[in-house]
Amino acid sequence: MAEPMRAVVTEPTATPRLAVREVASPHPAPHQALIRVTAFSLNAGETRTALAASTRYTPGWDFAGVVEQAAADGSSPRAGTRVFGVVPQGAWAEYVAARAGHIAEIPEGVTDAQAAALPVAGVTALVCLEEAGSLLGRRVLITGAAGGVGRFACQLAALAGATVFAVSRRPELRRQLHEDGVQPAGVFTTMEEAKAAGTYDVILDSVGGDTLGVALTALSFGGICVNCGNSAQQPTTFDARDFYLKSNGRLHGVWLGRELAGNCTPMLARLASLVKQGRLRTPIDTELPWTRVAEAADRLMQQGVDGKVILAVA
Repeated sequence: MAEPMRAVVTEPTATPRLAVREVASPHPAPHQALIRVTAFSLNAGETRTALAASTRYTPGWDFAGVVEQAAADGSSPRAGTRVFGVVPQGAWAEYVAARAGHIAEIPEGVTDAQAAALPVAGVTALVCLEEAGSLLGRRVLITGAAGGVGRFACQLAALAGATVFAVSRRPELRRQLHEDGVQPAGVFTTMEEAKAAGTYDVILDSVGGDTLGVALTALSFGGICVNCGNSAQQPTTFDARDFYLKSNGRLHGVWLGRELAGNCTPMLARLASLVKQGRLRTPIDTELPWTRVAEAADRLMQQGVDGKVILAVA
């Protein structure tokens, strides 16, 4: 019988719907390391799914911690190594089993909280921007710019030499971007306002709905819109003729689950290296003990978070 551990579980018939309970510890496969989790972050998609769950399970994608038991096939860092990474489910727990290709070492000088903020939001931003090719001198617009993906995307685009524009209703975004080292050329409250100010070579959209529909008609000729989410939870309609005749543009969808089918260690290591160098700032809104997960999830769903919420496991 598996040894027990504590983990956050969904409670479909209770209030709150997330609580720390005792569950069985994971048994790692030969290609997986067993990691003692010290911190994890919340992402909107996993949190929304967990709160609406009709079954009992342990959610969670992002984590940071220490290798308790290295992968039996020798593919992972050795026991005692500080690591961070992502799993398809189960990171909101004291222990998690993770593939070697889904974890990377935490560099000296980078905290567990910083590392836990990186995987899903950072890798999503990186993959989306790389899909657009070289950003040097290009006008890049990022919707949902106050969120985790958005804040990372603004920084990464600026580091790549782009002229950065941002869309968010959050009044503090311009100040926060300055703190992140980004000098935005424009900050707009709506996509309509952004479109009225010009066209864009690259648009990274995580909002979906009407925002995506307008974005597709705000591309420069030959531009690309990369969509990675639908936080609006609404279908998208747009003027197809306006899109293909005026912009000759492209629409590309990024789903991180597809990216995680392969080896994401190099991307994780690249992001962590930028943090260590002081070139990438982890936009952490709040750090809380993991016993307050229900409160943290509620704040995230009520859009009361700018950047990332990190929960410390103790």
